[in-house]
Amino acid sequence: MERSLTMELVRVTEAAALASARWMGRGKKEEADDAATTAMRNVFDTIPMKGTVVIGEGEMDEAPMLYIGERLGNGYGPRVDVAVDPLEGTNIVALGTWNALAVLAIADHGKMLHAPDMYMDKIAVGPEAVGKIDINASVTDNLKAVAKAKGKGVEDVVATVLHRERHEKIIQEIRDAGARIKLIPDGDVAAAINTAFDHTGVDILFGIGGAPEGVLAAVGLKCLGGEIQGKLVPQNKEEEERCYKMGITDLNKVLMMDDLCGGDDAIFAATGVTDGELLRGVQFKGNKGTTQTVVMRAKSGTVRFIDGNHSLKKKPNLVMKED
Repeated sequence: MERSLTMELVRVTEAAALASARWMGRGKKEEADDAATTAMRNVFDTIPMKGTVVIGEGEMDEAPMLYIGERLGNGYGPRVDVAVDPLEGTNIVALGTWNALAVLAIADHGKMLHAPDMYMDKIAVGPEAVGKIDINASVTDNLKAVAKAKGKGVEDVVATVLHRERHEKIIQEIRDAGARIKLIPDGDVAAAINTAFDHTGVDILFGIGGAPEGVLAAVGLKCLGGEIQGKLVPQNKEEEERCYKMGITDLNKVLMMDDLCGGDDAIFAATGVTDGELLRGVQFKGNKGTTQTVVMRAKSGTVRFIDGNHSLKKKPNLVMKED
């Protein structure tokens, strides 16, 4: 994987963020997602790589672009698998709340789990707690393990959980253990990545979210030296069959980091669409837009925060069109 590819991918997430941010707070999540997807796809055509989408907007008959199996890049450069979420947090943008991101990840060909669009139970932590967590252990035991690893009391640990009815038991156990909780409406890729940055104030992620988002988070945490564990949670026979076709015959199998993203190299990039603990969202000032992006590479361990200033005069695809 070429070093220059890292910076090229920043242009992809920046374009998606700029396009979708125009829809912030307007209650139209589909339009925001379409804008991000179109912008991301257009820039991918210029990237020097031979990419194949393994996690995207759906199957070929479900999505007009960035569908699973679609070829990306200009046909030159390394052969890579690509995972994308052009707008991670469509509801967040529609409501104008926190932590919406434009996200992508790439890994060497054949090294990324082709996660089906179903639920995944997850637990994620940053570098200090690697090797200390166990998705099969109790919430309380994991909280104690993270507290010990980070040299603080359980009462000072902050857990992030998607605010869903299915998580009532987890939420209650966290409270009973004396830890603190940050309940989030959406966006568990951001929540998982936040565990690896001290200034976000987040120590651990618990709960069930999307499996594709779990793989994206795994690539980010691989670059950061963190850890995520996951277990697929099929809801019906059809989803169980998809697991079997992937070669996962034991539905209780714990997917470790190397199961989610193998190999020694991967790149993760995310641009803030709305403000969050980690990244500022897009701001528009006259004919200019500003972005903030984090881009990381596993092989080098490099993490870059990039502030972008963009002229929008010659970018009509970034201008919102009314119906």
